[in-house]
Amino acid sequence: MDEWNHLLAAITPPDPQTEAAARQHWDSLAKPLGSLGLLEDGVVKIAALTGKVQVALRKRALVVFCADNGVVAQGVTQTDSSVTAAVACSLARGSSTVCPMARAARCEVIAADVGILNFPGCSGVLDRRVQNGTGDITQGPAMSREACVRAVLAGAELAREQKETGVDILAGGEMGIGNTTTSSAVTAVLLGMEPEQVTGRGAGLSTQGLQRKVEAVRRAIAVNAPDPYDPIDVLSKVGGLDLAALCGFYLGCARHRVPVVLDGLISTVAALCAVRLCPDARGALLASHVSAEPAGKLVLEALGLEPLITARMRLGEGSGAVAALPLLDLALAVYGGGQTFGELGIEAYTPQE
Repeated sequence: MDEWNHLLAAITPPDPQTEAAARQHWDSLAKPLGSLGLLEDGVVKIAALTGKVQVALRKRALVVFCADNGVVAQGVTQTDSSVTAAVACSLARGSSTVCPMARAARCEVIAADVGILNFPGCSGVLDRRVQNGTGDITQGPAMSREACVRAVLAGAELAREQKETGVDILAGGEMGIGNTTTSSAVTAVLLGMEPEQVTGRGAGLSTQGLQRKVEAVRRAIAVNAPDPYDPIDVLSKVGGLDLAALCGFYLGCARHRVPVVLDGLISTVAALCAVRLCPDARGALLASHVSAEPAGKLVLEALGLEPLITARMRLGEGSGAVAALPLLDLALAVYGGGQTFGELGIEAYTPQE
């Protein structure tokens, strides 16, 4: 547990002086104050985290955590667990849906196996296996507490490895059939809400399928009685290996002061767990979009984050996070290349009541 305690203790708040300097630089540019809205806020947040007023996002990578969930046995998905392995290999080949998006955004895609069911491995998929999938959460815990901590630490370690390659920004994604069910269960517990308030159709469930999914979430919570004040207990009992690894990834990004773009529901639920474990981790998190799932907006509100994109996306694989990268590039084009009031010889805007 020394590694675990060291991870949390090493996360510190962003630098307020750099934050103020970055905001001042934005305000010096010849445009109405704050007129690029969340794009300005995103650049300021990155500056404060890294301690550098001059922000550059040259090297970027998306890490997609792949794992299977035993709750698929309850008929909560359209497809079976074999799809997780197929998509993981597709990610490694550069042919999955997010891959052409990532190429357009100049972003490397990295697939990591943290618990794909009966996975023999394939070229290009990182082996970070914790165990062979999770248990059916309607029958008992997804995994032991010890396995959950290992998954969290595996995610944090990947963040460290990426930092050492010189990345300027990271993005987190996931692939795991059944993980909108586990995410809904974790959300219901952490936010103290009823399953029907936070459970959606995922990858296109019928009305009957949605009813089964809501009931599965309800049974999982009743059977496991997770402690809402203990995120590791919640993740281990009604979560999944992908969620736990993502949680650790975000903690690792905060630890190594690398900004990280969140994806949709599953990613933001993992981020909520990270922030509940260490509130200062929030300083590393950037919200890309609001998921079309019912809990998407609720979880972002709980995190205190506003999304750059509202496009009814619900694909997963980190696709929303990748879609936000070009917006940050546009913001930096102005931040790094815009003319100042002084250069144009015009009077600067001043804050008004």
